[in-house]
Amino acid sequence: MKQLLLIGAGHAHAFVLEAFAKRLDPNIAITVVSDSALAAYSGSVPTWLAGECTLRETQIDVAALCQRANARLLLSSVRHIDTLSRYVTLANSDRIDFDIASFNIGSTLVPPQQHGERLPKLMAMRPLSSLHERWQALQAHVQHLPSGGVQRVVGIGGGAAGCETLMSVMAQLRHQRADIDWQGHLLSASDRLLPGAGRLPRGLTQRALSRAGISVHTQIRGAALVDGGVLTHCNMLIRADIVLWATGAVGHRWLAESALPLDKYNFIRVNNTLEASDQPGIFAAGDCAALTPALPNAGVYAVRMGPHLAENLRRACHDEPLTDWQAPKRVLALIGTGDGRAIASYGHAGISGRWVWKWKKRIDARFIARFNPPNK
Repeated sequence: MKQLLLIGAGHAHAFVLEAFAKRLDPNIAITVVSDSALAAYSGSVPTWLAGECTLRETQIDVAALCQRANARLLLSSVRHIDTLSRYVTLANSDRIDFDIASFNIGSTLVPPQQHGERLPKLMAMRPLSSLHERWQALQAHVQHLPSGGVQRVVGIGGGAAGCETLMSVMAQLRHQRADIDWQGHLLSASDRLLPGAGRLPRGLTQRALSRAGISVHTQIRGAALVDGGVLTHCNMLIRADIVLWATGAVGHRWLAESALPLDKYNFIRVNNTLEASDQPGIFAAGDCAALTPALPNAGVYAVRMGPHLAENLRRACHDEPLTDWQAPKRVLALIGTGDGRAIASYGHAGISGRWVWKWKKRIDARFIARFNPPNK
């Protein structure tokens, strides 16, 4: 019997478990290692941040999905992998042997340097698995702020996630503390918002940010947190009380200590079959996988990889030839703006409105529901 190890419970692995639940294989024993029995769907996170749904409504029930797939779930995290001897060591020191392994563990962030004693409150947007803890801590901090006055919220990162997160958080903070004057600022290292998107989606996003009272500063890279705000790469101080850090995605630190083939960001280099370069039987998908050419860090790619990864893992377990995955030339991005509207971006095309937000919420709810048991 082949031992298949799934490290992480990201979107791609949800498809893998679904595929094995639909077609059980008595010759494959599946073990899933995840630090939680519930996994947040990244597409629904802004809805939750804006206060329009509960945390539970954003989550896939990994434990129930494992049960359907006859998979063993271990609630832990991996601390070391030996690709030669084929085993991983967990945080609790347990050793798990495998024949085939797959990574779907997302990414983390390079945290800003911090210098001073009166630093702004920081909320890093990754890793996603622990974002709820950081968001709860920020909300508790906000709840104890004195009435009146001004609070400046600075978002670092001008990609879709950075823009959407800042607008969602600003909407919820204004709702939570309407007695405070909330001012938003977005710093983008690029010379434009949403690098890679068309002019129309960028224009719609700029308009939404303006409508939310958020000032955009392009070609400015946040470098460090200092007393009173954010120090930029050109030694300019941007005053801030709260900082949302949504840039600098990298692979988890423990990967650097392994023999896995990594790129300069500690992501696992894979070929078009999603198998690691020069590491037969090791696969990776989603943010932690580095293809050539590189793909943006977006959950939609993990979703697209999922069914193909499932098939190739089954093939690998049966010593069958693998097939190539083809990255889509364009993907649909639905960007919530925190005010009951959303922007649909597809290549150079873009449209916004309240109906887009309703459409986005239906798509997200349907995606989560497909993996969860009824009434969960």
